Amino acid sequence: MKKYLNSVSSVVSILCGFLVFSVFNNTFFHNVRLDLTENKLFTLAEGSREIVAALDEPIHLYFFFSEKASADLTSLRTYADRVASLLEEYALLSSGKIQLSRVNPEPFSEQEDQAAAFGLQAIPVSASGDELYFGLAGTNALDQVEIISFFQPDKEEFLEYEVSKMIYGLNTTGKPRVGLLSSLPVRSSVDPNTFQPSPGWVATSQLDSFFEVIEIEATAEALQEDLELLILLHPKNLTEAMQHSIDQYLMKGGKLLAFIDPLAEMDRPAQANPMMPVLPQGQSSDLNWLTQAWGVTLRSSVVLGDSQNALTVSSASGMPVRHLAILGLGPAALQADDVITAGLESLNFSTAGILDIDQSKDVVVTPLIMSSEFSGPLDAVQFQFLRDPSDLQKSLNITGQAYPIAVRFSGPARSSFAVEAEAVEQDDSTDSVGHTDDLNFILVADTDVLSDRLWVQVQKFFGQEIASPWADNGDFLVNAVDNLGGSAALISVRSRGRFTRPFEAVQNIRRQAEAKYLESADALQLRLTETERKLSELQSSKVNDMSLSLSPEEESALLQFQEEKLVIRKQLRDVRHQLDKDIEQLGTTLKFLNIALVPILLTLLLLGINLMRARVEEISS
Repeated sequence: MKKYLNSVSSVVSILCGFLVFSVFNNTFFHNVRLDLTENKLFTLAEGSREIVAALDEPIHLYFFFSEKASADLTSLRTYADRVASLLEEYALLSSGKIQLSRVNPEPFSEQEDQAAAFGLQAIPVSASGDELYFGLAGTNALDQVEIISFFQPDKEEFLEYEVSKMIYGLNTTGKPRVGLLSSLPVRSSVDPNTFQPSPGWVATSQLDSFFEVIEIEATAEALQEDLELLILLHPKNLTEAMQHSIDQYLMKGGKLLAFIDPLAEMDRPAQANPMMPVLPQGQSSDLNWLTQAWGVTLRSSVVLGDSQNALTVSSASGMPVRHLAILGLGPAALQADDVITAGLESLNFSTAGILDIDQSKDVVVTPLIMSSEFSGPLDAVQFQFLRDPSDLQKSLNITGQAYPIAVRFSGPARSSFAVEAEAVEQDDSTDSVGHTDDLNFILVADTDVLSDRLWVQVQKFFGQEIASPWADNGDFLVNAVDNLGGSAALISVRSRGRFTRPFEAVQNIRRQAEAKYLESADALQLRLTETERKLSELQSSKVNDMSLSLSPEEESALLQFQEEKLVIRKQLRDVRHQLDKDIEQLGTTLKFLNIALVPILLTLLLLGINLMRARVEEISS
C-alpha cells in the first residue's frame, strides 16, 4: 500500500510541477517563442523585422473573423488561428508600436458595421444567408486606412508579404514617385494639330490611383534623384548619358521595371502608309547594353511562337485561325512562388521576344513567365507582310524548349559599364557607383502586353468610360510596380511555406483504399451495364414481335436479369459504404493517436519509472 501511495504521490508531484512550470512560463516568458516548423512559418523574415523596426508612429490592426459563421468550417478556423498567431508575432516584435485587436463581427452588431465601414469583404457560407468576415484593417495616427479585404487560404504563401506590405503602407505617407519613360503613346494627351484627345492606355492610367507618376522625356539626359521606381516602356534611341544614368540609378539602389520588344505592334507612325510596312528595326527596342553583362539578351528580329498557347483570331477571310505569336498564358506558365505572378489566371502577349539567359553570370536571374515547350523562334520580318496567320505554321520550328518572356534580376551585380566600374574601384572621389549588393529589376520582352486590345474593353456609359478587363495584364503591371515600388525590405519578403499541409501518408492510404474499392466498383458497373443491355434487348424484341406475352423461358430470363440488377446495385452500395467506413475508421484511429495515445504512453512511462524506483528502494532496504 505504501508503495502504491508513493507512486501516486510521485505522479501528483509531477503534475503539480508541470502546472507550476506552465504558470511561470506564461508569466515571465510569454514573449519567448520557439519555432520548430520546417520553413520557420512563425518566424518573421528579416525584411518584415526591418519594416516593424522602422515604425515611427503607433498603428492599430483590427483582425476581423466571424466565429459563429465559421463554426463548421474547420480548415478555415485552423487557418484563422495561423493568421492570428502571425499577427501576434508582429505585435510582440513591435514593442507596443502595433496594437492588435481581434474582432468578432456578429450579424447586426456594431462590430459588423465597423467591418463594413473599413471596406472588408464578407462571403456567404450557408443557404440561410450567413456571412463570414475574415480580413484585416489597419489605421495610423493620420487616420490612414489599409485593408486586406479577405484572407484567401490558397494564397497562404504570401500571407506575411501582404501583412508587411500593409504595415509598410501605414508607415509611409504620400504616394510613391514612379518615373515613366516611354516612346509609345501610353498616356492621355491632346494632338497639337487636330486638338483631338487621346485617352492613353488603361494599364498605365490605373497607375495614377496608387502612385505619383512622373513622365520622363525620351530625350532626357538624366533621371530624377527621388524616384522609388523607374518604368521603361519601349526605350528606343536612349542617349549615352541616359543609359549611364539608368545604370547608376540601379547601382545606387533604384528599382527598374522595363518592357522591351522585338516588334512593338503599337509603335507605328501616325501617318503610316498601310501599303508601306515598317521594318522591324523601327519597331524594336532592347536593353542589351544594360543586361548583357548580367547574362540576359533579347534576340534581335526574332518573335516567340508557341503552338500550345496560341490564341484564335479571325483571318482576312473571316475564318477563325490560331495565331502562333498571339499567346494566352495561364497559371502553368507563371512563377507561382513570386508575388507578382502568383494568383494571376491569364496573361496575353503579342509578338513577344525571346530572352536568352547565360547562367554563368553571378547575377541571380529568375524566370517569371515562360512559354510552353512547343515553342520556337519566328523571323520578325514576316509579320510585316503577314496576311494569313496560318502561314506561321510553316515557318515555326519547334525546339522542345520553354523560353522566358519575363525575368527578375536580384542579388549582387556590377555596373554594366565595366571600364568605368573598374575606374570607380580605384578612384573613390567620383560620384559613380560600380557595384550593388541588391539589384532589383524586372524585364519583360513585350510591350503590347499593356495595350488595351489584349486584355480590356473600354466602353462609354452615360458619358463615362468603363473598362472591363478580360485578362490579368493590368494586374500584372500593378503587382510589379507595387512590389518594386516598396522598400528593399518589403521586396525581400518572398513567398513562405504553407502551414496547412496535408498528411501525405494518410492521403496515400486513402488513395490505396479508393483504388481497391473503385476497382471492384468498376467491375460491378460493367456487370450492371451488361445486365441492363440484355434486359433492354429482351424487351425490345417483344415489341418488334408485336407480342403481348412472354414465353416461360423469356419470363424466367427477365426475372433473372432483374434480380441480378438489384443484387449488383446492392453490391455497389456496399462497396461505397465500406470505403466510407474505412476512411472514417482511419480518421478515428488518427484522432486516438493524436489525442489519447501520447498521454497514455507518458502516464505508463511515469508509472514504470516509479515502479522501478520502488523496486530499487525495496532491494536496497
